[in-house]
Amino acid sequence: MNISAVTERMSAAGAVKTASATMCTPKVWKNFVRKEAEIQRDRSDGIRAEARNATINDIHEQWLQLKKGLKANTLVNYEYMYKMYVFPEFGKRKVGSLKKSDVRRFYNGLVDSQRLKVATVENIHTVLHQVLDFAVEDEYLRINPSDNALKELKQTHNLDSEHRKALTAGQQKLLMDFLKNSEKYNHWLPIITVMVECGLRAGEATGLRWEDINLDTGEISVNHTLIYCSHREKGCLYGINTPKTEAGNRIVPMTPAVKAAFVQEREYQKKTGISCKVTIDGYTDFIFVNRFGECQHHSTINKGIDRIIRDCNEEQLAKCESGTIKPKNLVLLPKFSCHSLRHTCATRLCEAGINMKVIQDVLGHADITTTMNIYTEATKNLKKKEIDKFAEFLSATTTFDGKEEND
Repeated sequence: MNISAVTERMSAAGAVKTASATMCTPKVWKNFVRKEAEIQRDRSDGIRAEARNATINDIHEQWLQLKKGLKANTLVNYEYMYKMYVFPEFGKRKVGSLKKSDVRRFYNGLVDSQRLKVATVENIHTVLHQVLDFAVEDEYLRINPSDNALKELKQTHNLDSEHRKALTAGQQKLLMDFLKNSEKYNHWLPIITVMVECGLRAGEATGLRWEDINLDTGEISVNHTLIYCSHREKGCLYGINTPKTEAGNRIVPMTPAVKAAFVQEREYQKKTGISCKVTIDGYTDFIFVNRFGECQHHSTINKGIDRIIRDCNEEQLAKCESGTIKPKNLVLLPKFSCHSLRHTCATRLCEAGINMKVIQDVLGHADITTTMNIYTEATKNLKKKEIDKFAEFLSATTTFDGKEEND
C-alpha cells in the first residue's frame, strides 16, 4: 500500500471519529476514548486481546491443565477450595477487568457473609493467587490483583494477635508440671514439649517422621509440613507441603527436654503397640500418631489442650481452697491453642536474650521483620514486669511521702 493510500485511510478513520464525536453525548464519547486507550495500552503491553472475555474460571481450567508437580492430595484440596468458594460466583468474573478492590471485597464477603474463618480464606487465597499468577504469566493481566489482598483482612480480624498469645513463664511451668504428673494427660507431654521448646508450627510437628530426628546429634530436620483440608464429601484429607523458602527448610537443635520427649514417645508406642499405619504423598513412619496409627490432626491437639486447661485449673483451684496454694500465688492456664505454643517458644527465646538471627532461623521466619515484631512485644512485656518489680521494691522500702522507712 502506498503512502497516499495510508494517508487516505487515516483521514477516513479520523472523519469517522469526528462524526461519532458529534453524534454522541460527552459521557459516551469519554467512555469510547477510554476503552480505545485501554485497547491500545493492552496491545503495547502485550496483553492478549481475548483477555477481555476470559473469566477467572477459564484461566483456572488452563492453570489446572498445565499445573505439574503437585501431590495428589494437595491438588484435591486446591480443587475443593476453588470449586466450593470461587467457581460458583466470583469465578465468572472477567479476568481483564479484575481489580485489587474486587478481590478484597470477595475475601471480606467470605468472612462476613459466609462466616468463614480467616484461616480458611487464606487457603482459598493460596489457590486463587496461583491462578491469577498464571494469568499474569500468560499475558491476561499486567499485575496480580490478589497480591497483599489478605493483609487488611488479617488486621481487621486480628488474626496475628490471635496467634500471638504466648503463655507466661509461670503458666508454661504450670502446664509442663501438670503434664509430667498427670497419668491421664501424660501422653500429650512429648508433642507439647516439642512444640513449646522448638517453636514448630503445628503441621511441622505433626509431620515429623522418625528419620527427621537424630537423637545422637540432638537435631531435628524440618523439611516438610503436614497439611489438612476438611472435605464435605471425603472428610479430612491430608497432604504434604515442602517449604517454599530456604527459611522453612531448617535444622532445629533439641533441648534436653525435647530429646527426652522423643524417647518417651518411642517407649510409649512400644509399650502400647501403636505405630504409624498411613502413607501420605509417599511420606510415612510419622512420630506423633493416634491409637489407630493415623497422623494427629491439629484440631484434635487443640481439643486435648482444652481438656488439659479445664482439669489443670480445677486442680489449681482445689489446691487454693484447701490452702495448699495461697490466693496471691494462684496461677491458672488461659485458653490457648497449639499455635500459642510456637509463640510461647519465640517469647522465651526473646526474653532469654538469644540473638535475633538465631531466633529467626529456629522459627523459620522468611522475613526477620516477623521476628522483630515478636521481640518487640516480648521485651515490652518483660520491661513492664521489671518496672512492676521496681515499684514493688520502692513501696516496700519507702513510705507514701517518699521518705525511707528506716529514717
